[in-house]
Amino acid sequence: MANSSMSRRHFLNLAAGAGAGMALAACGSSGPGTSGSGGGEASYWFLTAAPGEQIRTRAVERFNKANPDSQIKHNAFENDAYKTKIRTAIGAGQAPTIIWGWGGGGLKSWVEAGAVDDLTDWFGQNAAVKDRLFPSSFGAATVNGKIYAMPCETVEPIVLFYDKRAFDKIKAEPPQSWGDIMALVPKFNAAGIAPFSLAGQSRWTNMMWLEFLFDRIGGPEVFQAVFDGQKDAWSHPAALDALTKVQELVKANGFIKGFSSVVADANADQALLTTGKAAMMVHGTWTYGSMAEEGGDFVSGGNLGYMNFPPVEGGKGDPSNTVGNPAQYLSISSKATAEQKETAKKFFSTAVLSDEEQTEWLDTGGVPIVKGAETKMSGAKDPEFLKFIYDTASNAKVFGQSWDQALSPTAAETLLDNIAKLFQLSISPQQYVDNMNQAIGK
Repeated sequence: MANSSMSRRHFLNLAAGAGAGMALAACGSSGPGTSGSGGGEASYWFLTAAPGEQIRTRAVERFNKANPDSQIKHNAFENDAYKTKIRTAIGAGQAPTIIWGWGGGGLKSWVEAGAVDDLTDWFGQNAAVKDRLFPSSFGAATVNGKIYAMPCETVEPIVLFYDKRAFDKIKAEPPQSWGDIMALVPKFNAAGIAPFSLAGQSRWTNMMWLEFLFDRIGGPEVFQAVFDGQKDAWSHPAALDALTKVQELVKANGFIKGFSSVVADANADQALLTTGKAAMMVHGTWTYGSMAEEGGDFVSGGNLGYMNFPPVEGGKGDPSNTVGNPAQYLSISSKATAEQKETAKKFFSTAVLSDEEQTEWLDTGGVPIVKGAETKMSGAKDPEFLKFIYDTASNAKVFGQSWDQALSPTAAETLLDNIAKLFQLSISPQQYVDNMNQAIGK
């Protein structure tokens, strides 16, 4: 997954707001969206950066070659420029026919603005299109019970990575419960190994802990109430329990000393795991590629272990649940002509995640969100790890979208700020709850 860390930053930059730059990579026409301009040629905007840009471009080229009467013109934009340009285009009624996005909070804002079509009936009439994809990928495509986007591309769950050498050193097994995690902390500290690596300065890395604890203790409905904008949703007893537990882990020296100054962008948190300084790390599967490339023989030598996050004793959440990036998403502009919309739907049903595209994603270390994709993994560099990702995602009863993607950019920034303070012990769990309740719906 050498290039997948870039994908993660694309998602997380949502919380920081759109950049002012308007850099545009020439890829097809550089003109405005053509949704309301008449004619049948559809337009499609998506992100630059390898390998995604090349894979998306080839999908369009294959579709255009196979459908000379239903053409798509594509443009590729850098991440921050894309977010600025797509927001402006939607506001002006000039969005592209096909809108690439992250689902969740961004999609919800488009739905509320009436900018994208409801695809629920179309999926009902084209059950085969929906049935071939991971069911968990549709959560972030759904707003108020209606589907407004076509899930596409790859799945990236967050998991618990561990160093087998560290466990051998203290003669212990990987944790099967939260109680096990807390029991391991003093044992690793006594052996001179930090229990967990954490790039706390990056904030979103801390968030992954709360995402799992909220789910394992109270189930997915706890954060769902926040996403739905329910008053005082953060006051749920399970939320206070999760917030308290994570501070107990901090106070027990569960994380690497000085974690609040470690930055994820430089892969410093991964290096702490691969060099034996930390025993475990909760992180996204997109980190696998960089650990394999930069971690010496840590991965190739068989020292890397991985598992889903363990259950919490007495918790209501299903231990098969996961969180992270369940997919990427394509919506259809409500301002497009009927002919353009038909071209987009034909693209969805015949070209998105074709056999060729699936192979291309697998070659980059990504797992396509297609049932049966595991049959294509045998030729990959590490089919065992790809199979683990596939099983984690496809078996999840619920695949929760990362919180900073699910919420609006404004609420996400407040979230990340308060999570950082929580981990630094500068606010109490109750203060976190009070602060976040004020941000609901913003």
